[in-house]
Amino acid sequence: MILTVTLNTALDITYRVRTLRPHTSHRVSDVIERPGGKGVNVARVLAALGHAVTVTGFAGGATGRVLHERLADAPGMTDALVPVAGATRRTIAVVDELSGDTTQLNEPGPQISPAEWGDFLDRYEELLPAAAAVALSGSLPPGVPVGAYAGLIRTARALGVPVLLDTSGEPLRRGVAARPDIIKPNADELAELTGSHDPLRATQDARRRGAHAVIASLGAEGLLAATPEGRWHATPPARVHGNPTGAGDSAVAGLLSGLVERLPWPDRLAHAVALSTATVRAPVAGEFDRAAYEELVGRVAVTGDQTAA
Repeated sequence: MILTVTLNTALDITYRVRTLRPHTSHRVSDVIERPGGKGVNVARVLAALGHAVTVTGFAGGATGRVLHERLADAPGMTDALVPVAGATRRTIAVVDELSGDTTQLNEPGPQISPAEWGDFLDRYEELLPAAAAVALSGSLPPGVPVGAYAGLIRTARALGVPVLLDTSGEPLRRGVAARPDIIKPNADELAELTGSHDPLRATQDARRRGAHAVIASLGAEGLLAATPEGRWHATPPARVHGNPTGAGDSAVAGLLSGLVERLPWPDRLAHAVALSTATVRAPVAGEFDRAAYEELVGRVAVTGDQTAA
């Protein structure tokens, strides 16, 4: 089982309009609702790849009830969300069909009480022994300590469970100091962490700060990896146009899948880039185009140095 932690879950709502113009009303051609938040997105892709996944985090209010209902209908995903008094947030994606651009509106998460945080920690410690790996993904809702991810990493490492951390800002800085197995920042998050806008130098610096392996997302330029086994750059075969929502989460799913399957790093990166690219090409935000993924995975270019540390 792979465990995904989403402390700031969401109900993702996608609206499709012919063209998005400010200061006017719009007729929505299609509405799609699905469980969301970064770790839930990761879990959905992992389940589609055939992995058993348990989803934990928080859910509350009417939106949280819908979240539970949708997770119950999701094959391969086990719902272990902790109830809270506050309402789970919604995220709104408005897709402009003419341009293909997406406008994202993210509500704040619910206020988490100390007792609710304690309930989550108990659930996390119950789930960890059965986990082959754990993903800690996304922002922290109000009330959760800024060093929460650092504590969760230390708990997992004490049990020998590998951890992938995908967050930003101060939670990332503190989390890196707890020595996660993998971090997956984008270029801006990596620059904020290290102070360097040179991705190669920044990945090396992030490793010195405590991360065992650093996989930097470079958008259309693919993934840059600095690991104990070497450094690699994985790039898609061509630039693609579409909705990038969830592409980074699909990359995380590819990295986790490769980790538990014990694939060599170049293969992990190829799968991660192919999944990310197939997500951009999918018609629904956060889903991935399976046919595109299977066609792309053998065409991802992975270059690098096997022996660099």
